Amino acid sequence: MHSPPLRIVVLVSLLYLSALFRGISVHADPSLPIVSEQGVYAIEIFPRKHQLIVRANGKKVKMYRVAVGNHSTPTPIGEYKIVYKGENWGPSFGPRWLGLNVPWGYYGIHGTNRPYSIGQHKSHGCIRMWNHDVKELYNLIPLGTKVIIFGHVLGESDRDPKDLAEGDVGGEVQLIQSRLKSAGYFKGICNGKFRSDTTAALKRYQRDHQMSPTGIVTINVYKELGLLE
Repeated sequence: MHSPPLRIVVLVSLLYLSALFRGISVHADPSLPIVSEQGVYAIEIFPRKHQLIVRANGKKVKMYRVAVGNHSTPTPIGEYKIVYKGENWGPSFGPRWLGLNVPWGYYGIHGTNRPYSIGQHKSHGCIRMWNHDVKELYNLIPLGTKVIIFGHVLGESDRDPKDLAEGDVGGEVQLIQSRLKSAGYFKGICNGKFRSDTTAALKRYQRDHQMSPTGIVTINVYKELGLLE
């Protein structure tokens, strides 16, 4: 995930507020995955293959090579949609930006001033494209387009998921929140942001299940919540 300049953060915030005033649900409390409405176009992203596929009415019409997040800042897995589009936000983002409605941060599909990174796990979570490709995608894809990013939210199958604590963000946090909410412990919004309300809910859950109330998601918490065998 990139840290965009202040002017970009302000612009995005204004776009989100505008959407809210128009009655559009931008960051509702979704069940997992985050499912958006199906339109003519859909985008599928396969991080392990570094591929972005565009489908029109279910048929593949375009395929692009992309760069995705590295292992410490992975590309968010799940189903999202394109909620805003922008041009020329700075060299790091290339000539075009297509923003996703990821609840815990600013992620998008964009160009790059590092074309050598395409085909690798080199980004901070965003999906990078060659600049000529992202211009083509930008002109083709309308707002509201569904974006499916494939993979497992808990990471690779050959490694244990990471411990989580207050201050963390991401799909793993959202999944924990969703499970705690289903169990009646978490009352907030499942937004992937590990804040004090998530900590309090987790501690209550740990006490009730004879676990040390640390407020930290360990391998035992994942197992107790049914996320690991």
